[in-house]
Amino acid sequence: MTDATRTSPGSTAPPVLCLGSASPRRRALLEQIGVAHLVRPAQIDERRLNAEPPRDYVMRVARAKALRVRASERDLPVLAADTAVVLGEAVFGKPRDRAEGIAMLEALSGRTHEVLTAVALATASGLTAALSVSAVQLRSTSAAERARYWDTGEPHDKAGAYAIQGRGAVFVESLAGSFSGVMGLPLYETAQLLGAAGVAYWLPIDRERP
Repeated sequence: MTDATRTSPGSTAPPVLCLGSASPRRRALLEQIGVAHLVRPAQIDERRLNAEPPRDYVMRVARAKALRVRASERDLPVLAADTAVVLGEAVFGKPRDRAEGIAMLEALSGRTHEVLTAVALATASGLTAALSVSAVQLRSTSAAERARYWDTGEPHDKAGAYAIQGRGAVFVESLAGSFSGVMGLPLYETAQLLGAAGVAYWLPIDRERP
């Protein structure tokens, strides 16, 4: 089964939602609040526009993902999200390579940055969206630590080159905001959008027994 047709891992419950993302973290977070779903990764250009404000950027991309998948997936509501790490005027997405990933970690070392995650829901009634803003303080890290962390493989597909829910947690000194938002899908905002659209959560997700 490909990512384009995958249901909630191990679930036998009928899907009530389509997730426009291949992110395993977003899938796990939807499972956490009892939302059985299909996965339809959105294929769009995620590059930031020239001088585009960071909050406008993540909101635009999340909406575009939801609408792109909704254009072909008409049977279910479509949920999509986009996350960016913001430090001053710099916006960090997923690092392109080792050098960029380690440079991101160096820039974030010992400083507080914002994590912006926009979530969008496309239904037959239209498009709604919400924004989660969190402040994360990372402790100072050494060059050796940053290199070792990159070499674990964890930072490769993470905005800002770290995962708060993984090995990167050892760098996080404090968090003001949404833990799930920093992971990539703010559950408070997500539940608000789902509830307003009549999409149920907290449903039992039966799992196939081995």
